[in-house]
Amino acid sequence: MTITEKILAAAADKKFVAPGELIDAGVSLVLANDITAPIAITEFKKIGAKGVFDKNKIALIPDHFVPQKDIKAAEQCKVLKEFARQHELSLYFEVGRMGVEHALLPEQGLVLPGDCIIGADSHTCTYGALGAFSTGVGSTDAAAAMATGRCWFKVPESMKFIYHGKLNKWVGGKDLILHTIGDIGVDGALYMAMEFTGEAIASLPMYGRLTMCNMAIEAGGKSGIIVPDDITKEYVSGRAKRPYKFYDSDKDSRYADVREYDCSKIGPTVACPHLPSNTRPAKELSAISIDQVVVGSCTNGRLEDLREAAAVIKGRKVNSNVRMIVIPATQEIYKNAMAEGLLETFIDAEAVVSTPTCGPCLGGYMGILAEGERALATTNRNFVGRMGHTGSEVYLANPAVAAATAVLGRIGTPEELGL
Repeated sequence: MTITEKILAAAADKKFVAPGELIDAGVSLVLANDITAPIAITEFKKIGAKGVFDKNKIALIPDHFVPQKDIKAAEQCKVLKEFARQHELSLYFEVGRMGVEHALLPEQGLVLPGDCIIGADSHTCTYGALGAFSTGVGSTDAAAAMATGRCWFKVPESMKFIYHGKLNKWVGGKDLILHTIGDIGVDGALYMAMEFTGEAIASLPMYGRLTMCNMAIEAGGKSGIIVPDDITKEYVSGRAKRPYKFYDSDKDSRYADVREYDCSKIGPTVACPHLPSNTRPAKELSAISIDQVVVGSCTNGRLEDLREAAAVIKGRKVNSNVRMIVIPATQEIYKNAMAEGLLETFIDAEAVVSTPTCGPCLGGYMGILAEGERALATTNRNFVGRMGHTGSEVYLANPAVAAATAVLGRIGTPEELGL
C-alpha cells in the first residue's frame, strides 16, 4: 500500500484498503473556520446531536474575516464562540490567540504524522506535509464528524511526483508546486493523493513542504502527502500534543501516474490570471505592472517566508505605485518576526503589516482590488474576482519574487536587484 492507503486503513480499522473502496474512518481532528463552522453548527443541531464526539478533537478557528470586519462577520464569529463555550471545546482560538488555521495547527502540534484529518476548508490538505492524510470536506460532513468522530471516504488513487536534483537560488516549495500544476493542470490530479518525493523534497524544509501540500487542491487533488523523515521528526518532536506514527509507502505500491522533474530547470515561477495552472517563469513577465503585493496566507505566511521577503526588500523602498501588505500567519510568527526585526524592515520599506488573518486571499478585506488593478500575492488562488473586483487580476508567486515586485513596481526577480 501507499502511505495514504496505510493511514486510511488504520483509520478504518482495516488491514488493507484499495483505491476506489468506500470506507468509514475515524478522524483525528475536525476543523472549521468562521465561514464554514456556522453552517456545520446549524447542521449539527438539525441532526439532533446531543454533544460532540470529543471536545479535544474539534478545532474552531475564526481566521477569514477577523478581526471582525463588519456586522455579518461578527455574527458568524459569535456562533463559533457560543458553540465552543456550550460544548467546552479546548481548541477554540479567539482573536489574539488565533492564526491562519493551516499555519496554526501544525505550529501548535495539533496535527501529526499518521493522522486522518478533515476540515471544512479546501486547503486542509496542507497537513500532508507532516505525513498525515488530510483533506477538505463540506460543512455537512464536518457536522456529522463533530457528532460521531467518523467520516466516509472513497480511497483515492495515488500519483507520485519525483523532484530530482537541487533547487536553484530563490526557488522553493511554491515554485515546485506551481511548476507541477502548470504541467498537469487544475484537474490533473482529480481526487488523487499527490505524493511528493525525490532528492529535492528530502532536503526541502518543512515550511516548503507545507506550501506544496497546501496547493495540492489546486491540481484537483484529494490530498497532498510527503513520507515523514528526519525533517518531519525534528519539526513535530517539540510540538506534538499526543502520540503519532510514521507511515511509509511500500516499494511495490501502485500509482496511477508518476511524474518526474529536473529541479535545475525550474526557476522562480508565477501563475498568471486566472488559473494556478497558467504558469510562466517570473523572468518572462517583466512587462506586467503591479498595484498590490501581498505576502502571507496559509501558503506562504510562515516565519521563513517573511525572512525571505525581508532579505529582498531590506534597505529598499516599496515602489510609489504599489501598496505592499505583509500578514504573518500566526501570533507566534508575528512575535518572532518582530523580535528578528523583520516587521521593522517591512515598515521601513513602507509596507503595512497586518495582524494574522486570511484577509485579502479570498477577497475578504485588508487588501481588496478595484477594477483594473493587478496584485501579485503569495496566496494559493487567482480565480476571477478572487481578491476583489471581477475586473482585477491576481498573479501567484513566492515571497522573494513578491518582495522584488514590490520594489520594482512590476513583476521582477531578486536577481534584478543584484541579489
